[in-house]
Amino acid sequence: MGHDEDLKFTPLYDLHRELGGKMVPFAGYAMPVQYPAGILTEHKATRAAAGLFDVSHMGQAWLEGADVAASLETLVPGDIKGLLPGQIRYTLLMAADGGILDDLMVTRPLDDADGSRLFLVVNAACKDQDFAHIATRLAGRARLTRLDDRALLALQGPKATEVMARLGPAANDLVFMTASPVAVAGIDCLVSRSGYTGEDGFEISVPADRAVALARALLAEPEVSPIGLGARDSLRLEAGLCLYGHDIDTTTDPIEASLAWTVPKRRREAADFPGAARVLAALKDGVARRRVGIRPLGRAPAREGTAVALPGGGAVVGIVTSGGFGPSVDGPVAMGYVPPDLARAGTAVDLIVRGKPLPAEIVSLPFAPHRYAKA
Repeated sequence: MGHDEDLKFTPLYDLHRELGGKMVPFAGYAMPVQYPAGILTEHKATRAAAGLFDVSHMGQAWLEGADVAASLETLVPGDIKGLLPGQIRYTLLMAADGGILDDLMVTRPLDDADGSRLFLVVNAACKDQDFAHIATRLAGRARLTRLDDRALLALQGPKATEVMARLGPAANDLVFMTASPVAVAGIDCLVSRSGYTGEDGFEISVPADRAVALARALLAEPEVSPIGLGARDSLRLEAGLCLYGHDIDTTTDPIEASLAWTVPKRRREAADFPGAARVLAALKDGVARRRVGIRPLGRAPAREGTAVALPGGGAVVGIVTSGGFGPSVDGPVAMGYVPPDLARAGTAVDLIVRGKPLPAEIVSLPFAPHRYAKA
């Protein structure tokens, strides 16, 4: 990676280099795209055992106020008021026109008896504008405090619980989408049973000055491998999860993104979130396009931007928004947008790769089954 004075560094930067990480610019940070084992091996190690990801570039913040859940609901369509202590919600930061500004995780802390605090995690590339947007829109109602002094690690995979049984056993009491303070390797952390790979696992918020010690303790366990951005992307793609800026952005609304489940009945009836008019019209009248899974029938991957066409030299009708090789399914996988009448699983389409139409079909998501720790 060339020298770039504008890049930022996570607390684990030197450890990444020590581990042989190939560093690349990503969302304004120098991040490891892969380690010497390679993306394919890292991907399979996460699916078979446990992978450790540095996601410290993502934004963490406290949002505090007398009725903070109601305040945040003025910016998102999710049921934030209904969060119980220790619960996490995936929701969307919405623009007034119904486009998606970002997707984020919202946690009500376990000790939040008076309902005055929420913990937010937003995407790295959006965090400055997200936090400015939230702070400005909620000024006088809630106070946002950035947690730039904290790092964030993700431990993902079927053997993550075996690791935690030794280093932070209380974490294994959590179920999917819940969080609690837990001491991991003797370090006080905020641990959530969540992640973005489709696997069971944990995200661990830790003070930045303890991040290296925590990462070294986790990597010392025989099940754990360091994982870079390359495998992180193939894992989340196989899990059918959206990547902001690719599968969703300010031009997409939750319904065409197949995220209608993020808008619960109470919020639909109240129509009290930004973009409600567009979202509710989409629910009532339908959408012009819909996010789907796409399986190329050959071995050639369809990258982002690949055109989706009707079979047999027909018109271009859609576009691939994420694509690549899926090691767990041993073939190329993609997500993209097509008209609703083509969104049914089994529908034949062509993908225009280097000017040639290649056969593909619409499939149900996810490509690899989710293995979350449900209650």
